[in-house]
Amino acid sequence: MNNNDTIFALSSGHGKSGVAVIRISGENLGDIFKSFITKPEITPRHAYFCNLTDATNDLIDQCLAIYFPGPHSFTGQDVIELHTHGAPAVINAVFEYLMTHGMRMAEPGEFSRRAFYNNKMDLADVDGLAALLDAQTDIQRKHALRSMMGFDSEIYNTWRNSMVEISAYAAAILDYSPDDLPQNIGETIRTRTYNLYNEIANALNKYKTARAIRGGINVALVGETNVGKSSIFNYMVGSNRAIVSDIAGTTRDVVSATIDIDGYMVNLADTAGIRETDDEIENIGIERTKSEIKTADIILHIYTPDNFPRIAIDDSRIGPNPVIRIVNKCDTTDQTNFFDALPISAKTGIGMQNLMNELRAKIHEMFDGCESNLTINTRTKSLLESAATELSNALKAGDNYDIFAEHTRRAADAIGKILGTITATEVLDMTFGQLCLGK
Repeated sequence: MNNNDTIFALSSGHGKSGVAVIRISGENLGDIFKSFITKPEITPRHAYFCNLTDATNDLIDQCLAIYFPGPHSFTGQDVIELHTHGAPAVINAVFEYLMTHGMRMAEPGEFSRRAFYNNKMDLADVDGLAALLDAQTDIQRKHALRSMMGFDSEIYNTWRNSMVEISAYAAAILDYSPDDLPQNIGETIRTRTYNLYNEIANALNKYKTARAIRGGINVALVGETNVGKSSIFNYMVGSNRAIVSDIAGTTRDVVSATIDIDGYMVNLADTAGIRETDDEIENIGIERTKSEIKTADIILHIYTPDNFPRIAIDDSRIGPNPVIRIVNKCDTTDQTNFFDALPISAKTGIGMQNLMNELRAKIHEMFDGCESNLTINTRTKSLLESAATELSNALKAGDNYDIFAEHTRRAADAIGKILGTITATEVLDMTFGQLCLGK
């Protein structure tokens, strides 16, 4: 990947649209921009209406062209934006025209990679941008926007600077007379290290919430065969996604759908009924059900009046996560006492709104106010765990300040990798590879 190449990509969505935004980044693009607009002078960040023509002077499209001279641009290089019509034929013609000028198609995330190299973004900002591009609900948007705008970076930089300072003081204790150092410096740096460890541990403890907000809250519908899981699933989704049948064992795989509940993205999973069977395919579905139970944040445990326990219910066998107990097909019985289970009928709609209200309340109970200030993904979680381990080891070192300094330095390095202050090729590839071509 050559950072001196002039690159281009479609920054707006693919497919037919009213307007397409094509972004170009490179060095010294002023002359080529003048050729686009056929004017001798340029006003930066001014929209020019122009006829974009090819080498034979044939019209490609009428468009708006905007010039962002570096370093005051997204990538820190000169950037041109062409706002063309969104027809695929127009976009392809513009691409072919740009390639005749020696430009090449950008690789995924290459624009953001250049912004990183030119100190326009750090890796925490890039993670926030990726989360924003993936956002499907309002809460996801708010969290991702905070991260992209540098709130995460501010926290990480504060932690790292403190770790570097602690490490320096620990090393200084070995090299300087106590009279030359602040009073009680040993106790001070141990207290600061302990506080840092607690802050990072607190963020990691909220990782489950951060994961659920970014990736969606996993809700699994489980129960024996023929209790109506698929009917309930279809009602909640609002469409016939799952096959409904009176034949036991109809659902043999996990059927998934996503819904929005009060700004939270909820991943619903309709699972195969759990029972003893000799059917090889059905057994595969049952194993997948068990896997869904393990990853579920909330479980909807579904019964019918016929198989509802008449004694206290023990949900521990299906996992430690919160369970909402539901008795479906309540329209087929006169029984009304189901303890703390919700009586519903997916067939008639009786109690379905109560079920949605109960799920909504459970989500708010579990996740409102529990969010981390950080947008933590798999990469940052691993590095935060490394930093926490190093700080713990520093505290265990006691008065051995040589070891203390080394562990706090390693903790600072882990935070540096989150920011990209300390980089490795595989870290960069993983971070930027999650972005689209125009970013």
